[in-house]
Amino acid sequence: MPGRTPVASRATAVFAYGAAAGLAVDLVLGDPRRGHPVAAFGRAAAAVERRLWRDHRGRGALHTAVCAGGAAAAGALAARAVRDSRAASAALTAAAVWAVVGGTTLGREARAIGGALAAGDLEVARERMPHLVGRDPEALDGPAMARAVVESVAENTSDAVVGALVWGAVAGVPGLLGFRAVNTLDAMVGHRSPRYRRYGWASARLDDLAGWPGARLTAALAAVAGAPDGDPRGAVRAWRADAGKHPSPNAGPVEAAFAGALGVRLGGTLSYGGRVEHRPVLNGGGRPVEVADIDRAVRLSRRVTWLTLAACVGGRILTDTVKRRTK
Repeated sequence: MPGRTPVASRATAVFAYGAAAGLAVDLVLGDPRRGHPVAAFGRAAAAVERRLWRDHRGRGALHTAVCAGGAAAAGALAARAVRDSRAASAALTAAAVWAVVGGTTLGREARAIGGALAAGDLEVARERMPHLVGRDPEALDGPAMARAVVESVAENTSDAVVGALVWGAVAGVPGLLGFRAVNTLDAMVGHRSPRYRRYGWASARLDDLAGWPGARLTAALAAVAGAPDGDPRGAVRAWRADAGKHPSPNAGPVEAAFAGALGVRLGGTLSYGGRVEHRPVLNGGGRPVEVADIDRAVRLSRRVTWLTLAACVGGRILTDTVKRRTK
């Protein structure tokens, strides 16, 4: 009897097993307190910045190319070194996924702040806020901190989990490391301070481009995963109505979809480094964020994470099938 045609290619199987293992390790261990690979990359990128910095877009673009390109190249070399072993390739993929995703630590930090808010200890909540968000905690009361945490959970689900898995599905280990490098560079130099308005332009624009598919997938899966304690239709409505109001092309769809799924209002007045921003309200028909919504947002984020893995593996299998049929 002739053998059956495999459903998935070797590369797809490596990604599927490796990504699932990496997410499982993250679920159990979270991020290490010391020696995190992303922190090591950040130190290296800061060293490159010290050598290259000028108030010029070209210098910033070179910085982005050296750092992000170097990370992707390192991933490509590592993948090439183990390509003859399926087990080693899957292990490398698992290690890369664990290194670049941050879903478990995101949930832990969010819940720690939520626990402090629930206990009425605003000072402890303010002390922990910088671990999760970039806003001025002293300018936030309890409800504003709860809203900031929910917004951060939504945005980081896309940045710290979904986007990385999408690029891992597209380009393997180089995609995983390259995406995390781009996202980290944006956090370091992509903001509009006087020092980085020009120098960080390339990192910010590349992050917008790299994050585009992951943000839309996050929003779509937030609608799918809205049940059982949310509103899937509300997620779609808010995404369609309000995503374009947000100043970020990628945070807008994600935060709007989470707001609709959770039935809450997000957006409004924010303060970053003494600079006040008045952002449009997302899902204006929702209620104000409550402390209990932090835990709901974390649960929604976890459902989105595992649905992303299924979608990425499914997409690769579909691509394999189409390739076989067109040969």
